[in-house]
Amino acid sequence: MSFYAKHEKIYPRKVTGIFAFWRTTGVLVLLGLYYAVPWLSWDGRQAVLLDLPGRKFYIFGLTLWPQDFFYVTALLIIAALSLFFFTAVAGRLWCGYACPQTVWTEAFLWIERQIEGDRPKQMKRDQAPWTLQKILVKGSKHAVWIVFALYTGFTFVGYFTPIAGLWEKMLVWDMGGWETFWIFFYSFATWGNAGFMREQVCIYMCPYARFQSAMFDKDTLIISYDEKRGEPRGSRRKGEDPKEKGLGDCIDCTLCVQVCPTGIDIRNGLQYQCIACASCIDVCDQVMEKVGYPKGLVRYTTEHALQGGKTHILRPRLFVYLALLMVVMGSLAYSMATRIPLELDVIRDRIALYRENNEGLIENVYLLKVINLDNKAHQYNLTVSGIPDLQLDIGNNRIAVSPGEVIELPVRLAADPTDLKKRSTEIHFHLQAKDSDKLKVDEAARFLGPVSR
Repeated sequence: MSFYAKHEKIYPRKVTGIFAFWRTTGVLVLLGLYYAVPWLSWDGRQAVLLDLPGRKFYIFGLTLWPQDFFYVTALLIIAALSLFFFTAVAGRLWCGYACPQTVWTEAFLWIERQIEGDRPKQMKRDQAPWTLQKILVKGSKHAVWIVFALYTGFTFVGYFTPIAGLWEKMLVWDMGGWETFWIFFYSFATWGNAGFMREQVCIYMCPYARFQSAMFDKDTLIISYDEKRGEPRGSRRKGEDPKEKGLGDCIDCTLCVQVCPTGIDIRNGLQYQCIACASCIDVCDQVMEKVGYPKGLVRYTTEHALQGGKTHILRPRLFVYLALLMVVMGSLAYSMATRIPLELDVIRDRIALYRENNEGLIENVYLLKVINLDNKAHQYNLTVSGIPDLQLDIGNNRIAVSPGEVIELPVRLAADPTDLKKRSTEIHFHLQAKDSDKLKVDEAARFLGPVSR
C-alpha cells in the first residue's frame, strides 16, 4: 500500500477560442517584454538595469538608491492589493494568464507540439518502445527547450549585468562566476519547471492555490460546470432529443478534461488545482455549437447564479480593495513626481552640548551627511537660519558630491548669547545645488545654549 500516487503525465490538448486567444496574447506580450526590455537604451545606458554592485536601480529615467527602498515596498503592496482585487472579482486570473509558470509552460508546450505533434501523437510515441526516430524527436525537443531556457537565463542575468557586455563576454566565455552560476541555475529552473514539473508546481508548490479560497465568496466569478443543465451526462447521436433519453446537455466527451493543463475534471466542481485558464470553456462552447445546444454549459459564473440567486459583482470588499489600491498608487505616483534626488542628515555632537569659544560666542558642532541621489555630480551651497547672525563654519571643505556618494561634513555654528532666547532653539540647514534651483533640501536641527539675561 502506497501513500503517494504515482505521477501521470498530462497531455493538454490544443484548444482555440476567445480565452485561448487572450491567453496566447498575454504570453506573447509578457515574453516579448521580458526578452526585449534589457536591450532598450536610455540616455546612453541600459534602460532597465538593477545594478546591485553599484547599489542603484535604473528604470528608464529614474534612478533608485538604497535610500529609496520604500518604493520597492510600495510596489509589493500594490502587487498584493491587485492580486486580492482581481481574485475577488474573477478568481485566479493571475494564474491562468500572467503567472511566469503558466507563461513559460505555454511556450514549452507550443515547442513540444511543433516537434512531437498533437496530443494523440505524443501519447502514442511515449507508449511506444525506444527507436532511433523517437530518440531524434525527443532529443530535438529537449535541444530546443535547452536553448530557449539558456536564453531565458541569459536574459535574467541581463537585468543585473549590462546585457550588451554580457553577450560579448559570453561569446568568448569570459563571464564572472556569479554570472555563470545564475545563467545556468535560472536556465535549469526554467527547463525543469516548464518542461517537466508543469502543473505540479501549481498543485504542490504554489502557496496561492492553498489560500485562494480566503479571497473567494459566492459572488466571485469562477469557472463552473452547470450541473443542473448538464446532468445526467451521456453520449447521444446528433439531433437526438436528450430529454427523451433522460440526459442533460453534457455529452460526456471529456474534452474539458483533455484540454485542462492541470488534468482536473471541471464537472466535479470548484477545485484548488484549477488555474482559471478557461480552456474548458472554449472547448465546451465548440462542442455545444456542434451538437446544436446553447453555449455556456461551462462558463464564468458565481455560486449565487448557479443556485438561482442574483449575482452582486460590485460589493463592499471590492471597493475597499480598490480604495486601498488607489491610495497606495496615488501616494507612490505623487512621491515619485515630487522626489528630490538629494538627502541631508544632521547629527548633533552629543559629547558636548555647547561651548563658548574665544570670541565669547556659543558654539554647537554637527555632522552633516550629504547624499547625492542624482545621476551626475553636483556642488552645493550650505546656509543656515533660525537665529540672527548665526555664523556657519565648514572649514575648507568644498561641498562636491559624486552620483550616489555620501560625504560627511563637520559643521560648527556660532551664535551671540544675547540672541538666544531659549535653551533649545530650532534652526534649519538649507542645502542647494549650484547648478539647479530644484535640487534643494531643508533639514531641521536644534541649537543649544544658555539663556541670555
